[in-house]
Amino acid sequence: MKKILLGCGLFFLMLSVQANGIRDDLNFTGEKARTSYAFGMAVGGDLEQIDLDIDYYAFTEGLRAAMEHNQAIMDRDEALEIVQDVFESSMRKQNAELKEKEELFLAENAARAGMQTTESGLQYIILEEGSGPKPAEHDIVRVHYEGALVDGTVFDSSYERDEPEEFSLDMVIPGWAEGIMLMNVGAKHRLYLPSDLGYGERGAGQVIPPYSTLVFTVELLGIVENSKDFNISE
Repeated sequence: MKKILLGCGLFFLMLSVQANGIRDDLNFTGEKARTSYAFGMAVGGDLEQIDLDIDYYAFTEGLRAAMEHNQAIMDRDEALEIVQDVFESSMRKQNAELKEKEELFLAENAARAGMQTTESGLQYIILEEGSGPKPAEHDIVRVHYEGALVDGTVFDSSYERDEPEEFSLDMVIPGWAEGIMLMNVGAKHRLYLPSDLGYGERGAGQVIPPYSTLVFTVELLGIVENSKDFNISE
């Protein structure tokens, strides 16, 4: 019995050592080995996104039990419930950290020279004054703009396309509509949209993370009214 326990202990130790790095004597040139390794990397890449301390031996045993239909210590429903709980807990923790980071940024940003803050929390700086009218909530506007995250990552830009865009203000995110309605035609503003005026706790795909303050530099070129333009650029 002692020999069996000792053998198991050495086996577990060997697994833990392998989990810390690839041994020099392992060969991953075969197609089966490379495919298996690739699947391991794919699964590991997904698990890396959550706060999870993996027991590699238990993970391997669960994988083996599922794939080889061996006797398992829990049924599939219980396993899925545990996985879902871990994912949800990790997501709550990550979102709390992101929200705290955003609140800190907005508090510091509000103190910048020239920054104005509306009742909704929208922050903006006037870069250039305009002399034309202000649009209303159902107007279609023509704008040049750049949208970025606070770290400078640009996610959309009409400047890059070298083509102004037209938007109906009742069809865009709330902070964008509010910010444009503060502008006179001909003005250029930099808008800081808190996440609750943008894409909130969900974000937008892979481009905009949850709780992201959006930074828009916008030039209001004109208002489209009854298919006729009021446009200072013409």
